[in-house]
Amino acid sequence: MLTLSNTHYIDPAMHQREKRDLLFAGWSGVGFAADVASPGDVVPIEFMGMPLLLVRDHEGQIGVFQNICSHRGMILVEEPTHIRRVIRCPYHGWCYGLDGALRATPHVGGHDKDTHDAIRLEELGLQRIPAAVFLGVVFVNISGTAAPFAVAAAAVKERWSDFDQAVFAGSHSSQTLDLNTNWKLAVENFCESYHLPTIHPGLNTYSKLSDHYDIDDHATFSGQGTCVYRQLEGKDGLRFPDFDGIGGQWQAAAEYLSFFPNVLFGVHRDHTYALILEPVAVDRTIEHFRLFYTEAGASNPDFEELRRENLRLWSLVFNEDVSVVEGMQRGRQGIHFDGGTLSPAMDSSTAVFHQWVSDTLEHAAKQNQLQILPA
Repeated sequence: MLTLSNTHYIDPAMHQREKRDLLFAGWSGVGFAADVASPGDVVPIEFMGMPLLLVRDHEGQIGVFQNICSHRGMILVEEPTHIRRVIRCPYHGWCYGLDGALRATPHVGGHDKDTHDAIRLEELGLQRIPAAVFLGVVFVNISGTAAPFAVAAAAVKERWSDFDQAVFAGSHSSQTLDLNTNWKLAVENFCESYHLPTIHPGLNTYSKLSDHYDIDDHATFSGQGTCVYRQLEGKDGLRFPDFDGIGGQWQAAAEYLSFFPNVLFGVHRDHTYALILEPVAVDRTIEHFRLFYTEAGASNPDFEELRRENLRLWSLVFNEDVSVVEGMQRGRQGIHFDGGTLSPAMDSSTAVFHQWVSDTLEHAAKQNQLQILPA
């Protein structure tokens, strides 16, 4: 079975190639819709050096723009804020609407003259980045060349149609981990359940390796599921409410998918979660984790302690993985190791991801060669 060579985990040049051909060319998760909860909310983020701006406009729609003024390339917004009217550049005062349109250019034609024939407002709005929201995650296609998100995510949306109602709770629902590892090792570790007995002994007491199955039949995602899911129970038998109309197949089941390139999802009858992997460097990844529930599960104070305990348990699981992904990263420095060996029976989901990386990079290389050939 195909494995990726050490180059994919330790070579800065390969990291830059993957940035361009995997993460910028595909639909990458960069933030959470709940971070711009109200019209006028604006949040600056940086993804692999790219300055972006998440915006909730006055119609309630989320847009993503380059966080850069069209005039001189100044960063527009440094901290999360709420905008009533316009986004104003702190350098020369150019102003933009929440739709990205350039609205005002103070003194552009001279002192107290705010127009100039050479400056056409309709041509100088903020650069909009194609964006979509799915299960609370904001996805972007920075290159603008990918298939529409509705096409790219069609199979996952159909598989998990019961969970599009999930709500972010806010309190006791997030954590961030800073990992000394390549982002792909976090994807690979999440894909498979093979490590469950050794790394997650607590989880393995009720959802055993033998209860799990591989999800390896699609080219753009892979992962694992379990036919044994036990709901968390609080005082007096309190449990999170189920999602409305949840299908019978989810009463005792859960699934965990790596949606390529960089978002990890988990779904259960009463809650979901998402992890966005932010590749900071070839050997460093920041993991942004959020939990989602039904409207009642997210907002009712009666469930606060249960939310706290759920976060604690999932944090324990993800912290147990830290030594694994960091250990594999250190192992990639071994000159007599170059990719390892996958088990056909236990690593098929990882093999799907490796094949996707390889095929996507190969396709991009061919496209780049075609672009530089003389006409």
